[in-house]
Amino acid sequence: MASILLNPNFTIATTATTTSRLNHPVLSTAPISSSKVILKNPNPAALFFKPPSHSLPAEPTSQRFLFRSALRPEYIPNRIDDPKYVRIFDTTLRDGEQSPGASMTSKEKIDIARQLAKLGVDIIEAGFPAASKDDFEAVKMIAKEVGNAVEEDGHVPVICGLARCNRNDISTSWEAVKYAKRPRVHTFIATSEIHMKYKLKKSEEEVVEIATEMVKYARSLGCNDVEFSPEDAGRSNREFLYKILGEVIKAGATTLNIPDTVGYTVCDEFGQLIADIKSNTPGIENVIISTHCQNDLGLATANTLAGARAGARQLEVTINGIGERAGNASLEEVVMTIKCRGEQVLGGLYTGINTRHIIMTSKMVAEYSGLIVQPHKAIVGANAFAHESGIHQDGMLKHKETYEIISPEDIGLFRNNESGIVLGKLSGRHALKTRLLELGYEFGDKELGDIFWRFKAVAERKKNLTDVDLIALISDEIFQPKIVWSLGDLQVTCGTLGLSTATVRLIDAGGEDHVACSVGTGPVDSAYNAIDLIVKEQVTLLEYGLNAVTEGIDAIATTRVLIRGNNSHTSTNAMTGESVHRTFSGTGAGMDIVVSSVRAYINALNKMLGFNDQTNPKVTAGSS
Repeated sequence: MASILLNPNFTIATTATTTSRLNHPVLSTAPISSSKVILKNPNPAALFFKPPSHSLPAEPTSQRFLFRSALRPEYIPNRIDDPKYVRIFDTTLRDGEQSPGASMTSKEKIDIARQLAKLGVDIIEAGFPAASKDDFEAVKMIAKEVGNAVEEDGHVPVICGLARCNRNDISTSWEAVKYAKRPRVHTFIATSEIHMKYKLKKSEEEVVEIATEMVKYARSLGCNDVEFSPEDAGRSNREFLYKILGEVIKAGATTLNIPDTVGYTVCDEFGQLIADIKSNTPGIENVIISTHCQNDLGLATANTLAGARAGARQLEVTINGIGERAGNASLEEVVMTIKCRGEQVLGGLYTGINTRHIIMTSKMVAEYSGLIVQPHKAIVGANAFAHESGIHQDGMLKHKETYEIISPEDIGLFRNNESGIVLGKLSGRHALKTRLLELGYEFGDKELGDIFWRFKAVAERKKNLTDVDLIALISDEIFQPKIVWSLGDLQVTCGTLGLSTATVRLIDAGGEDHVACSVGTGPVDSAYNAIDLIVKEQVTLLEYGLNAVTEGIDAIATTRVLIRGNNSHTSTNAMTGESVHRTFSGTGAGMDIVVSSVRAYINALNKMLGFNDQTNPKVTAGSS
């Protein structure tokens, strides 16, 4: 059983806090006379691991590491019984997918939603159902599958759908999320003068009337959990904000989200905005205040934390900080800041996130979205726990706390090769599984088997496989869309004596072979042309990138492509109402750069064709 170290003289006081009725540990209220908390009927999965000692603050031994995240308060839409608990609202699948090239298939969205639930996210904004029939069906599937699945610690996430303030959007959103155990509709309308004048062309009175009527309409459908956002609140008139927020509370809103839509405010300014809303909005004590901060000035995480200090108890974030333009507040940055500094400077705030799943979630989102994490990204970047400076290395060897304020193990990342295993062609499944676990990857038997045979094929040609080689193989084998076409064989001829030619054999979903030959300006172009002859889909190649993941002539190459179909899929942008063309990314890996390039192109095509396979009724987006 995991033990939690506390001050021996510390007493757990009995409070009126209502905790989840699901199987959480029951703690004794007697003074603790030993270094362990004795748990009655413990559910080990409900406990968060004790962090390594070097991640604890350098404080006297009377300081304790808060473990209250094991006791998630029971979910009630418009209140939280523990004033120090902060709900985490993840919008990776909605705002995050609005990043150019980040379109995901329904399967990928469900995989990410399951991982978010495992991570312990309180609310998953699964999408904008009125954007397209694909988005509607994806949200509906997430509501049915993830919104009713009980995690090991008893947690069931809220499934939320976004809607503009019109009846069509709201009813469509409700139809998609209503299958979840805890459904929510999130509706919004702009409140800043510039948006009302130029985008909406409506007066303040008209905007207030629309907002209140649409919140009432959402409640009339049977939705008891309604979130309202005044878009561009950061540039809105304060008195008008107090007025419209007070009216939507009367209409039945349970959460008020305050978005800094264009990332305009600075920390003190945004924190004061939340404090002013809390002090001046009638009925505010009956709802949850939320933040949604964009990163246009690089202040999204700082502004989000300022909002939490000022009284916000729901924080809207995305994995890896992806999202519109410069992105959103990063879940991993916000959560780890609260975990690391919550007791000392944030008034004891805590979340229900199981941080051990952060690294796996980050990798999954990066692979499925095609948005690579920058190496120096806080918490999840490749260099986040790397120490190259001699002075830093000396300090780390003497005591890790000299240069690390959190431990990589806290987020599910183990230090390079702690097991001492060197992987090669003679390595077995167990060795591979052990190393993958150290890298933060946890797979079932089927996925492990798929990776193992790709690993063996590469190991026959490469003496030792590094961690980055493994990560490239995982990307190419596991984090891929549903197979419509797969590569059978490829043969190319190129050089200075004539046109490059390529012969490609593809295998369709039914197992039938298709062969085509073509010419091109080079080996990749000719191979892509041959694939086009087989697939018969007109696409435009928007981006092509090739990298060697390690040094040396035998390095594995990774390729990323971005395509757009000429008969393009479109969806409605939630903020602007404009019709936008979807783009689809694909990645591939291999020791042959042409094979790697072909794999990436096929994977991008599979992702695009996955949208063609939808046979569900069309859902149209209404006008705002």
